[in-house]
Amino acid sequence: MTRSFRLLTGLLLLLVMAAIAVPVASHVAPAVLAAVDPPPPADPPVTPAPQVPPTSAAVPDVVTPLSPAAPSPDPAALGPALDAALALSGPGSFAGTVVDSADGTVLYARDADRPQPPASTVKLFTAVAALTFGRPDARLQTSVLSSPSAGGALFLHGGGDVLLASGPSVPDAVVGHAGLGTLAAETAAALPAGSGPYTVFLDDSLFAGASVNPTWAQGDIEAGEVAPVHALAVNSSWLEEGRTGGPRSQDAGLDAANVFTTALAAAAADRSITVQPDVQRRTSPEDAVALAAVESAPRAAQVARMLEVSDNYLAEALARIAARESGRPASFGGATEALAAAATRAGVAGEGLAFGDAAGLSARNAVSPAQVAALVRATTTSADPGIAAVAASLPIAGLTGTLAPRFTPEDPDARPGAGTVRAKTGTLNAVTALSGHVVTVDGRLLVFSFLATGLDGNTVEARSSADHAAALLAACGCR
Repeated sequence: MTRSFRLLTGLLLLLVMAAIAVPVASHVAPAVLAAVDPPPPADPPVTPAPQVPPTSAAVPDVVTPLSPAAPSPDPAALGPALDAALALSGPGSFAGTVVDSADGTVLYARDADRPQPPASTVKLFTAVAALTFGRPDARLQTSVLSSPSAGGALFLHGGGDVLLASGPSVPDAVVGHAGLGTLAAETAAALPAGSGPYTVFLDDSLFAGASVNPTWAQGDIEAGEVAPVHALAVNSSWLEEGRTGGPRSQDAGLDAANVFTTALAAAAADRSITVQPDVQRRTSPEDAVALAAVESAPRAAQVARMLEVSDNYLAEALARIAARESGRPASFGGATEALAAAATRAGVAGEGLAFGDAAGLSARNAVSPAQVAALVRATTTSADPGIAAVAASLPIAGLTGTLAPRFTPEDPDARPGAGTVRAKTGTLNAVTALSGHVVTVDGRLLVFSFLATGLDGNTVEARSSADHAAALLAACGCR
């Protein structure tokens, strides 16, 4: 084989290999490069904001001031419409009234002076008392005290905060703003390392008298509607934190003290401090001084919480605090006296007004629609920031609190009140109530109170009638 032939054969072989390599490389090389240096992942698709379904209804931060020249409904046109809305096919009857907030003109009255059980409407009087005798920014303190005369005793002192958390404080919350876990950690840090043993004593002596109202029905206590009232509690004495229903502790003060003691023992162990597990009740001595303390959310925020979820236990605690701040005993009797005194100060007529408790569970409560309306009007016209805060704290129809599931689109007669009616609800076996304020379609602020009694199996009908009447006020120019 000649040299030239071998060169020619080699050249042909190279050309054949190149012809094969180019298409192979065009398929293999990108895969190899992608494995070595993969391209950045593609951004996931973004749903345009207008197409994202809402999860809640926004409450506006700014409200346009109402014009004083806005027309008020004509009583001659309003009366028949409300009479029709408040008619019941079953047993019982409504009493009610509608008042112009600006000038106090009575636009509607139907047995308006008839005292009757108001159910949780009483909480309006509790709210006004709490912010009449206490500042809106006042806070309740839960503290740990020690005493030179008491040796290794630590006193957990309840200051009236029944919205404690079992764990750390949550500064942005109302329920759990002050936490027993935080209090335990601060207490352990204040004790000398290696000291002890310490015994925790519960001092919940701030509240006086009986812890259970004798006029409460045993069934309400068993159902968790209320419980024995103490000067400190976790989550308003509901056993399950984060809930607003279910069973409540029958000794919320002692349960809170046990939670604190367990947390203190854990926090103190890191510093070789020993804590006895058993908790007893004992009033702290006069020479006791504070080692650590946590503070509640402001008074106005606690009042708003009480009105929003209609918390009976919180209502009773706030009423006792109001009684104490008014110079009365922090007892059931002192609390009801404080409610009456605050109502009088707000301009509510006292005839026939009676309070058996601060939550609305007592059969001794008796209030007329005219008295409720007078109190609500006082909150809408007061220059006192605390009293005015009550009007701004009422649940909003279809949006918040006890009114969130009402005034829905499924009920066309109630729908006009959604977002416009603000009111306190009330329900007992034979009673339903709705009282608050509403801005009419013409921009006039009205105050109303509708109280039904004598019901028997038709509470749902009566509640619907009250909603329809309030919605009618929102939608009706009635002139």
